[in-house]
Amino acid sequence: MKKENSGIHRRLLLQGGSIALLLGVHEIAHGATIVAVRVWPAEDYTRVTIESDGRLASQQLVVGNPPRLAVDIDGIQLNPALRELVGKIKPGDPFIQGLRVGQFAPTTVRIVFDLKQTVKPQVFSLAPVAAYQHRLVLDLYPQTAVDPMEALIAERLRDAGPTSPRREPPSSVAGIAPRQVAPTPKASDPLGELMAQQAARPLQDLVPPPATPPVVGTAPVPVAPVVPVAPAAAPPSVAAATTSRTDRIIIVALDPGHGGEDPGATGANGTHEKDVVLQIAHRLRERINASTVNGNPMRAFLTRDSDFFVPLGVRVQKARRVQADLFVSIHADAFTTPAARGASVFALSQSGASSSAARWLANKENQADKVGGLNVRAHEVQVQRAMLDMSTTAQINDSIKLGGAMLGEIKGIGARLHKAQVEQAGFAVLKAPDIPSVLVETAFISNPEEESRLRSPEYQESLADALMRGIQRYFAQNPPLARSRQL
Repeated sequence: MKKENSGIHRRLLLQGGSIALLLGVHEIAHGATIVAVRVWPAEDYTRVTIESDGRLASQQLVVGNPPRLAVDIDGIQLNPALRELVGKIKPGDPFIQGLRVGQFAPTTVRIVFDLKQTVKPQVFSLAPVAAYQHRLVLDLYPQTAVDPMEALIAERLRDAGPTSPRREPPSSVAGIAPRQVAPTPKASDPLGELMAQQAARPLQDLVPPPATPPVVGTAPVPVAPVVPVAPAAAPPSVAAATTSRTDRIIIVALDPGHGGEDPGATGANGTHEKDVVLQIAHRLRERINASTVNGNPMRAFLTRDSDFFVPLGVRVQKARRVQADLFVSIHADAFTTPAARGASVFALSQSGASSSAARWLANKENQADKVGGLNVRAHEVQVQRAMLDMSTTAQINDSIKLGGAMLGEIKGIGARLHKAQVEQAGFAVLKAPDIPSVLVETAFISNPEEESRLRSPEYQESLADALMRGIQRYFAQNPPLARSRQL
């Protein structure tokens, strides 16, 4: 009897253990499911986002010669959504040559990135926010970070080349054709002249190097060739440049709002704020680059020139790095009802918002880092906050003057104004202590009529013209201070 009882007991234990083991495997295998994958390539960095219905745990390993990045994601099964990641890698990606994904272990998926260059990866998780569930984010940065001033100079050198085509606005918005602009003669190249005076650094260092050859064992991927710039072929104007000619270049930082993971507001017809404001910024850049202030050449710098996410503090840092004379952040917001309409211009406030609507909008815009996906550990939050709290009364007063000039010109093109005066609120992106800064809400994208106008190339042209005239009006009454730029 004892033997029979002990046998039954053993069988029950084994059955119970098997059930427990099966339950454990089930919980691990179905701990999270991948629901979407996205890739955002840019010269600054490439971001890969893996969205799931539960928090993901991962490990990563960087391997050199050839450069590769292996990422193991635990507690998941390979599914069709994750397989789509392979096809999302584009030939023009500056960092990723290709990738492979497979079920490395029963509950572990391994992704191997074949890289075009050595990277400094940042891998972090984001909690659900807005329309997103849990996100695992892989940011692939170059070993040497892109310097905004060097990028600005390299762009100027490319534009000054005899065979370089003009850069057109990106056609990411459905139904908007790129604007055709006749090339204009390049009479002078002040930024190139400044760079030529820097004897310590060769000119080639500012031009992106040729792409790394394809990784052995993978299919070759076509890479656009880079035209080398020879220092010996400098134009006569460089050799004859004088300090008085090149010391004063008027730089306007243009900041297209949102980008990448953060689409901004979305209209009823699916138009994303991030797309239309980038279009407007590109059109405004053309006008700035072709203009002067009292004989001094102007140059536009974009905090982002394609579809990728830039944290609010980094936008300010970029503008300060290029020693911008003005900072113009361009947006097209939405409201809770489609009836809201009209353009607005905002400046910073240190003592509270000028209206409840301005406060609401500032709070909404200041959430962009959460939606776009900020790696808090990688950013010195306290240092950023200290820098962004040094704005001066003089800077705010100048910002209000700039905003007033822009409002007058926007009204002049027949656009409706939401507010007839410059409003103020605590926008984080306007907190550069030494740069007059404004945020322009071009229209309410949530209003169907204004959404349609924002998608129109003709209206975008009119807006760019109005903003350009506003900048010129401001400088006519507030000449730029003398400044020698140290590159």
